[in-house]
Amino acid sequence: MTIYFEYDKSQVIQALRYHFISKAEIRIMIILVNVFAILSIVLYALKKIGPGPFLVGATLWIVLMISFWFLLPYIVYRRAVTFKHAFSMHFRENNFELEHEHGSRPWAYTALAYYLESPHFFHLYFDSRSFLLVPKNAKMGASDVSDLRKILSENVKKK
Repeated sequence: MTIYFEYDKSQVIQALRYHFISKAEIRIMIILVNVFAILSIVLYALKKIGPGPFLVGATLWIVLMISFWFLLPYIVYRRAVTFKHAFSMHFRENNFELEHEHGSRPWAYTALAYYLESPHFFHLYFDSRSFLLVPKNAKMGASDVSDLRKILSENVKKK
């Protein structure tokens, strides 16, 4: 199976958000900051604390949400030249290959630790920080997304 694709900026930004939010340590941090912010609102409303701790909690929450929702995805997108190329990807029985005008790189499926599926992409993870994004709207010839999903599920574990 061969697919052809280019990246759409808005979809990549959404996929990067999904990547960051799917990390357990980031989810835990967001939950703790939300609990802290809610607790500071409640304690401020009950006049148990002054406006200082309430403002610290609110500021911390705002900074965290802006960082993970806007700053990090845009910084990663801007720094990665990968998202500005056109690619073809070949899925074979024992391996897959990513190709663009400057060369190609094959990998065995065993090189992938796991994969995730988000609304617009398959995230192929080599480890917890290194991954490829494969768009679901790629030109797949006679194949479709379900064929690609089947190939991935047969060769790579899903997280």
